Amino acid sequence: METTRFLDFDCARIENAALSLLVTQSVGPRIISLRFQGGDNLLAVLPDFVTQRPDGKFFHFYGGHRLWHAPESMPRTYALDDCPVEVSATQDGLGVVQPAEEQTGIEKSMQISLPEGRQQIVIRHVLANRGAATVECAPWAITQFRTGGTAILPQSQQRTDVLPNRALALWPYTCMASPEVYWGDGYILVHAGMESAFKVGFPNPRGWLAYWLEGTLFVKRAAFEAQAAYYDFGSSSECYCNGQFLELETLAPISRLAPGEVVSHTETWELYAQVERPGDEQAVERIVEKLGLE
Repeated sequence: METTRFLDFDCARIENAALSLLVTQSVGPRIISLRFQGGDNLLAVLPDFVTQRPDGKFFHFYGGHRLWHAPESMPRTYALDDCPVEVSATQDGLGVVQPAEEQTGIEKSMQISLPEGRQQIVIRHVLANRGAATVECAPWAITQFRTGGTAILPQSQQRTDVLPNRALALWPYTCMASPEVYWGDGYILVHAGMESAFKVGFPNPRGWLAYWLEGTLFVKRAAFEAQAAYYDFGSSSECYCNGQFLELETLAPISRLAPGEVVSHTETWELYAQVERPGDEQAVERIVEKLGLE
């Protein structure tokens, strides 16, 4: 396992011939850098982006990819993660474990795999209840990207005759009239350049989300369980954006974790180079067909 410094973080590096990742050791856990070999970091780096908790302490977002547990609530969701984490080498990647949260007893960990010869990363996100009480929650995997790109949010294409086939969750600050959002029939496109906050969530039976940035397309996949209950009006996928970053988020179904129980949520990431920027649904369909995303 190779270690290095990135900004003010101690990090562990994993890489293959195509991709390079940095995982923080001094805080987190976070995947703080993701890039093609020789390319730029796709992830947002946010050393000064914070939110204040009711106790006056500040939660630091730091940027990159993180693991939370839903539902969002202050201060429970914003448990401080400014301390070192345990990082260990595995056969094809890294394991990262954070100390259990004082308030909930939940221990967060990630198992990150980077297979040799593939432009793909597999991340198993794990919540373990190390406390004395049962906790209702759901794994919530959040990836923060640099602005300037376009998110692709695929919508259900299920044929239901006279019944509805799509649902959206909207937050109070979400402006549906924003010119930075393209509301298509099969895809919603979010252009990451808006100054005001925007968030949308939805059940995602197609199982993937994507973000285009400077010719690179990032795709994340996560399983959708049609019969399961999800937070946020049934959302298994969500997208948040403001003037500093864009987030692609996936959620697992709601679980009740008794003491000692564990739940996991797996994402598969894929990166594609030399992809044209999607401006409308026709452009997205060309990308989907070319890359075989469905």
